[in-house]
Amino acid sequence: MTGEDFSRALLAAGGERPRDGIGRLGEKSVHAVLKYAYEPHPENHEIPVGGYVADIVGEEGVIEIQTRELRRLGPKLTAFLEVCDVTVVHPVVQAEWILRIDPETGETVRRKSPRRARPFDVLEELAPIRELLRNPRLHLRLVLLDVERQDLGRAGARRRQHLDRRPLAFHGEIALDCPADYRQLLPAGTPASVFTAAEFGKAAGRAASRAREALLTLRALGIVETAGRRGRFNLYRLCPPDQERKEAP
Repeated sequence: MTGEDFSRALLAAGGERPRDGIGRLGEKSVHAVLKYAYEPHPENHEIPVGGYVADIVGEEGVIEIQTRELRRLGPKLTAFLEVCDVTVVHPVVQAEWILRIDPETGETVRRKSPRRARPFDVLEELAPIRELLRNPRLHLRLVLLDVERQDLGRAGARRRQHLDRRPLAFHGEIALDCPADYRQLLPAGTPASVFTAAEFGKAAGRAASRAREALLTLRALGIVETAGRRGRFNLYRLCPPDQERKEAP
């Protein structure tokens, strides 16, 4: 995916969407834009495969747009992988603006969210389906985006209705086609020697509980291995860079 693909998809996806009301979008904007970015021809969208409906089917197999909860993809991926190659496209939000719309007055307030996702976070999300990641037919594309989240709610009210997320800018794509590619997601400060999940989480700027999930994925990929214990904590270390190929099925 390129910046040109993204710009074209913004126009294509917007052209088929209603503009006369907030919150009436049948398909969320991020999903729709990514679908048109990877396949501009709508006749190749929403195709039945293996008992499920694939977002895109083309010469290179299935392309599935998964905007959140990668962990839930297991059954669908298993069915698709029995038939053909599968590319999972997943957005990673670099910057998010929140647009609050007052349902009574129509007044809008826009602010930037302090939250920022990182490609590293995908390792945690993949933990429940980590056994599928070594399948040579499976490919993952992380799309780096800025988005605007649209919420409906009165000023000062805690409860708000989440309407949509609208893509604003494209910052690039990370391709993950084989176990070795996942080394790109390691935090820059990963300890060179043995480390605990807490130490790994500190390097990534994430809690130890989230780091443990990421380590499950990295172990399944052959990037990390256990290295004994320090007191009551498990120790881990990075495997040699060529070990992913040696252990691949």
